[in-house]
Amino acid sequence: MNPYAPPPQRAALCPARAPLPASGLILSLTLPGDPRSAVVGRRAVAASLPAYGLHSYAWPVALAVTELIAVNAALTPARDLYLSLRHRDDALRLVLWDQHPRHADPDTLVLCEVRRRRALWLLAAVVDDWGGEWGVAEGPPPQRGTKSWALFPR
Repeated sequence: MNPYAPPPQRAALCPARAPLPASGLILSLTLPGDPRSAVVGRRAVAASLPAYGLHSYAWPVALAVTELIAVNAALTPARDLYLSLRHRDDALRLVLWDQHPRHADPDTLVLCEVRRRRALWLLAAVVDDWGGEWGVAEGPPPQRGTKSWALFPR
């Protein structure tokens, strides 16, 4: 008898599990607007992708999450960030909402948008390399803030 073998009743209670179907991945996190939140978001995403059989997305999506959180936390410090990751229609969609207020002055608004897009240059390069899309948009009413997103096709 093997002393390291689990007891028979425990083995019956914990059968080996296959990865969950990829179509079921929906991950949502609310994170503090702090650059350290990038590590938390990256680790949560890196842990969830293999569990759903989406190993191939691990590197680009972990990098995209890190960039989105770090940039948006710097632009809206101390305000919550909302991260959403969803696999649907054979693509992975990553969305980050921040609470950056809308600027009343049109020149400041344009400058802020240019600054945000320039800060996301690494995200743009990775998404482009994967044949995906990315963007930044103002949250539609009643939401406030900015929505940054990336779409990674299969």
